Amino acid sequence: MKILGLIPARGGSKSIPHKNIARLAGRPLLAYTCEAALQSQYLTRVILSTDDEVIAEVGRDCGVEVPFVRPSELARDDTPSLAVAQHAIRWLIEHEGWQADVLVLLQPTSPLRRAQHIDEAVDLLLRSGAETVVSVVQVPHRYSPYSVMRLVDGCLEDFWQVSVPFDRYRRQEVPVLYARNGPAVLVTRADVIVEQETFYGSQVVPYMMDPADSIDIDTYFDLELAAWLLDRRKNGAGAPGLPKSGENL
Repeated sequence: MKILGLIPARGGSKSIPHKNIARLAGRPLLAYTCEAALQSQYLTRVILSTDDEVIAEVGRDCGVEVPFVRPSELARDDTPSLAVAQHAIRWLIEHEGWQADVLVLLQPTSPLRRAQHIDEAVDLLLRSGAETVVSVVQVPHRYSPYSVMRLVDGCLEDFWQVSVPFDRYRRQEVPVLYARNGPAVLVTRADVIVEQETFYGSQVVPYMMDPADSIDIDTYFDLELAAWLLDRRKNGAGAPGLPKSGENL
């Protein structure tokens, strides 16, 4: 089975200029994802899709393939990741005769995701027979849609207006919910991406990750938090009380 690791990293970014190669603990942000992907035991190839030559050079220095320059029309703010994945799959077929069976989308904005997470997610896809595996975290109860509020005409009101068969103000009764953590790891069978035109097939299995491994870089504060977490990891300090990665849901 041919498993393609795809790292999408366009040059434009509004929140942090050239975010994908912003410095994090002395290294380009992109380097952490390249390292995790190259250490994976499952990925057959690791490819960087970018429209930016500076980012491409960083990727090459990190050891990943950059076989093409992504077309500018696929590097806009509103370009969906699905179109980027479809382009990569089709380019490899048309120019190299190489066809992926599975694609693993690895966004550079998840620098704390490791090779272990990639391999466990791929293994889960293969064992389960699912069409998609996506990394998730448990939603803290205070951010549940049953708990959050919205502002209407200057006053707060409950966001959730429909009655429910439980006490939504009592944490122990609120259903456990899950949210994609970026996602840090998205594993999908290639035919689902190309033929069904979606990352999410008819059977989507969750891969649970620790909140401490799930930070998604969007702001400078996120970079500072990631640097602190990396330092704790380097010094062997764990995050007590957090669920283990790969824990069955």
